[in-house]
Amino acid sequence: MITISEAAITDIPIIQDIANKTWPNTYGEILSSEQLDYMMNLIYSEESLLNQIQKRQQLFFIVNDGIANIAFFSIEHQYNNEAITRINKIYILPQAHGKGIGKYLIDAITTLAKEKESKKLSLNVNKYNKALLFYQKIGFIITNEVNIEIGKGYLMEDFVMEKSI
Repeated sequence: MITISEAAITDIPIIQDIANKTWPNTYGEILSSEQLDYMMNLIYSEESLLNQIQKRQQLFFIVNDGIANIAFFSIEHQYNNEAITRINKIYILPQAHGKGIGKYLIDAITTLAKEKESKKLSLNVNKYNKALLFYQKIGFIITNEVNIEIGKGYLMEDFVMEKSI
């Protein structure tokens, strides 16, 4: 049975563990190891996660399959002061891929979004990420292409995707 619970500061090690196990698999063929290390530190250091969770601009959730923590995601309601729920992060352990967890999480996020009167879901996905096909399959459409400078000359080369709910 899958459970989803809002993450607390004490869950930072769980988020870091899942990120450490998913990022190399997700981005290893897309990003240089230097950029991967830079981004992991930028986004998933204890200080960064503490700041993200405490400010509550993003709400983090831990996903458990009844045996282990298998995923996490973070969302932001009223993104840009609009009726949009932004999916900032969604990472599922590689061994849980292909089991319907991604679709289950999008459905759960949709429920959370509707509770906050959102009309759309929005996310960014790396242009070369295999997840792009998954998002298209479940109804997300590409609405923009962005290159986001993140420091040290690195870019996040993303598609912005949206789905009406």
